[in-house]
Amino acid sequence: MTLAERPLPTDRCVRVWFGEHVIAEYTAEPETAIRYQAAMTRRFASLRVTIEPVAVADEQS
Repeated sequence: MTLAERPLPTDRCVRVWFGEHVIAEYTAEPETAIRYQAAMTRRFASLRVTIEPVAVADEQS
């Protein structure tokens, strides 16, 4: 990962979960991440979709 590809501290990580398994993960600046979360929530209505700061997401990985 190059310096330009590294997430900023303000970025958010969106994850789509199937039970305990992450089936999609997306990191972006907050406004884009919120739109992605909304789209994934509509697309996968029966699955859990989370959004959290990148630092918290990295700790859980």
